[in-house]
Amino acid sequence: MAKDKAPREKHPSVFEPFSLLLNVGLSVFGAIIGMQLITSLGVTPSTSIIGALAAMLIARIPMEIFSKYRSIHRQNLVQTSISSATFGAANSLLIPIGIPFAMGKPELIVPMLIGAGLAMFVDTALLYKLFDSKVFPASGTWAPGVATAEAIIAGDKGGKRGALLGVGTVVGLLGSYFGISMSAFGVAFIGNIWALAMFGIGLLLRQYSVPLFNVDVNTMYVPHGFMIGAGIIALFQVAFIIFRKKKPVTTSAGVEEVTYTVGDKQTSRTLGLGFIAYLVVALIVALLGGLMTDMSFGMLIGFLLFAAFAAYVHELIVGIAAMHSGWFPAFAIALITLIIGMMIGFPPVALALLVGFSAATGPAFADMGYDLKTGYILRGNGADAHAELEGRKQQYIAGLIAFGVALITVAFSYNSFFSQGLIPPVDKVYASTIEAGTSPEVAKQLLMWAIPGAILQLVGGSSRQVGVMFATGLLILNPNAGWAVLGGILIRMIVLKLKGKEAESTLSILAAGFIAGDAIYSFFSSVVKFVKK
Repeated sequence: MAKDKAPREKHPSVFEPFSLLLNVGLSVFGAIIGMQLITSLGVTPSTSIIGALAAMLIARIPMEIFSKYRSIHRQNLVQTSISSATFGAANSLLIPIGIPFAMGKPELIVPMLIGAGLAMFVDTALLYKLFDSKVFPASGTWAPGVATAEAIIAGDKGGKRGALLGVGTVVGLLGSYFGISMSAFGVAFIGNIWALAMFGIGLLLRQYSVPLFNVDVNTMYVPHGFMIGAGIIALFQVAFIIFRKKKPVTTSAGVEEVTYTVGDKQTSRTLGLGFIAYLVVALIVALLGGLMTDMSFGMLIGFLLFAAFAAYVHELIVGIAAMHSGWFPAFAIALITLIIGMMIGFPPVALALLVGFSAATGPAFADMGYDLKTGYILRGNGADAHAELEGRKQQYIAGLIAFGVALITVAFSYNSFFSQGLIPPVDKVYASTIEAGTSPEVAKQLLMWAIPGAILQLVGGSSRQVGVMFATGLLILNPNAGWAVLGGILIRMIVLKLKGKEAESTLSILAAGFIAGDAIYSFFSSVVKFVKK
């Protein structure tokens, strides 16, 4: 008689009383930190690693109630909560509502907050439904998620793995102190080489276009045009991925079928419902913002369709960039949306709501992707599909609670920030762009550079995303990050050539350490700068 299988260990619930209280408290802390840093410094450092470290420290408090936090899955729920609240409050909420304030239209703040909040929850739901699909596979890089998972595993197991991660973290801290982008260096060890190579080249061109060619690619709208062209092709590639037949993968054990926990029908249904959801949110924003009195019926319909489409595209492009590189150029892509809206001829009030709505989508999508990647690794890389889906659901609920806390925190505290003149710096860029207007020359530049962007994305294919990644690099001004990416790729290729495939695990752990060290340094240096201010 066969023996009964051991009962499957149940994933910890986010609704355990003490866990819920702790996660809510850390979410409030994350939301406040995110708001303070985005208004004073214009950046929101990743708090996932900080949340993981906090959970590890809590687990070592010599009291019975804290001993439960030796569970890597509870630690994962903690980091999910604090990172969701930080990015949600700063990127998905405060940036959108700061735009009407910067334009001198405070009456639009509450409508924008409602719209941004709804968009944030739609954003999160879509990533949860699309994670581990053909479009956004769990096997994707999602580098910050890898770093957080490796940190949690090292804290749990220690040994050689912990020592290697510790070395990588120290190197990451030192490199960051000396101005090296260690996140970029680490991502190069684990990401798609083609995608990252184009990302690195884009970063270098943005950094050196003026000193080398006496041309500022940003003022010529080269990055924006490239992203428009690459983004359009990327949308068609997403559709092709969904509808093409699965290809079997040949391994040493024979032919295997590539499987995902999210099937093709569910993926296409989710994408369709996502567009409808954004259309409904756009309608709510338009009604609350009073656009019916400022626009003709035809223009209102055009606004709704364009706003929903822009939010939809913004989310997908940000998600693709985040999955491949660990960066997401949400601010820049929202600016592209604004420029196109200006060329269409929408009035200033509609433009403010449009760019705020667009900016609200993407950050929560990317951040949830990182968090679910962490959980995916901790749960055994999908070895047990039931356990993976159960844990993913708990993380999603933790994220929803954290986003809810972020929304409440922003609603009660934004006035104290704005009354002191504290708004995210990017909002001033959006407001000044609306005030300055656009011209036929801008449209010409966008169209001209969209063509090579589309060609590059088409030639590279959907698996490499070279057009989107090249445009992402062009949109980001991060000194020396390009050198870090290309240098990391070179070192990775040399190590693999000398040591073979068995070196991939070592490179992955070191990469996680570099990213973790950079995240820790960025977080604490940002806090120090804020305190000094």
